[in-house]
Amino acid sequence: MGSAAGGPRATTPGQQLRALFYVLPPGESSFRTLEEVPDYVEKSIPFFIAFIVLEFAVSWVQKHKLSGRINDGISSLSLGILSRLPDVLFRSVDLISYIYVWNNYRLFELPWDSPWTWYLTFLGVDFAYYWFHRISHEVNILWAAHQVHHSSEDYNLFTALRQSVLQKYTSWMFNLPMALFIPPSVFAVHLQFNLLYQFWIHTEVITNIGPLEWILNTPSHHRVHHGRNPYCIDKNYGGTLIIWDRIFGTFEAEDAKVVYGLTHPVNSFEPILLQLRPLAHIWNTFWATPGFCNKLSVLFKGPGWGPGKPRLGLPEEIPVVTGKEVPFNPRVPAYLNCYAVVHFAVIMELYIDLLATVTVLSQGTILLRICFIILSLTSFGFLMENRPKAGILEIIRCSVFLGVYKLGYLRNQLTLLDCAYEETIIIGQYLKPDKCH
Repeated sequence: MGSAAGGPRATTPGQQLRALFYVLPPGESSFRTLEEVPDYVEKSIPFFIAFIVLEFAVSWVQKHKLSGRINDGISSLSLGILSRLPDVLFRSVDLISYIYVWNNYRLFELPWDSPWTWYLTFLGVDFAYYWFHRISHEVNILWAAHQVHHSSEDYNLFTALRQSVLQKYTSWMFNLPMALFIPPSVFAVHLQFNLLYQFWIHTEVITNIGPLEWILNTPSHHRVHHGRNPYCIDKNYGGTLIIWDRIFGTFEAEDAKVVYGLTHPVNSFEPILLQLRPLAHIWNTFWATPGFCNKLSVLFKGPGWGPGKPRLGLPEEIPVVTGKEVPFNPRVPAYLNCYAVVHFAVIMELYIDLLATVTVLSQGTILLRICFIILSLTSFGFLMENRPKAGILEIIRCSVFLGVYKLGYLRNQLTLLDCAYEETIIIGQYLKPDKCH
């Protein structure tokens, strides 16, 4: 999390795996300074990949079908990468704001190495997450950022990585009361653990985990949260614990088959559009709504609100779910799917290498790599939608790739970039616009 002398503490694979399930005890996850806190999220990337492969295998055994689609999977991973790119340039706004309050306004200081501090922070972070998450569904301008995570019509471990690039700029304020007495190093650990725990609950291959369903947020509870069935709307906001929903009246048990996604699907795999289209909708609605108070309500009441309606809208206006909904799934040639998977793997490698080498790269090189990653993710979205101009954009992307690679801005110690450099000209030229119709 930091880069002071000594740097983040090393973790073993076993510790990293236990962190993913929030079972790393205080004695192994308490640190005196923020600089010692490992980047558990970055170190979990290999486990993300391993569990996604395992989920595919288990789904095939259970249902004789795969747990996801190539287009939706690439879209989710693209949104995950996009959401983490600002952290390459800047320290997390959650930590910046927390440290500021801690340094200037703390009332007292709990001991960083006390198990009681650790468990109190566990509860505090999860309680803050519940309210942030709930308000993100009930306040339209916040929902515009959070809806990205709900935009997939699949529900699998890919979906867990489908994150908003804007959400972190509103979530920070909910954690600030803890900065009055909980050390930043303890907070930073639980901020990551709370996020990591929510990875494994995005799956359909785990049905029920028994008595723990009463206490923990589980795949069953979170499937309800991701549903667009009327009974699923605005339910089960908990991060690690489901007790907050039971206490505050937002709990709903899984019942009828859940249909996933937004009540009004976006129907796109392009990451920039998925991030920004809701904001454009709010902008248009804001100016089209008469009256100053009504305009404020467009921003700060629920997504379903309209003049004369309750704060959260009318339940009867939620679209009926028949169970026969067909996910957005444009037909794409098999070779194009293979091409997208291979080149996405190249970009994934470039992203991982960027995280590993960011401290030794120049600011210009970092910005160039970030821009190229964004261009690539956008191009892959166009390809997965089979847009008419997708081939042209991909040829431009390949040309940029060859240029910056030849100049040395993309070189690293890994292998996929070298292979891609050799093959891009041939494959890229084959992707002419007329082949993408």
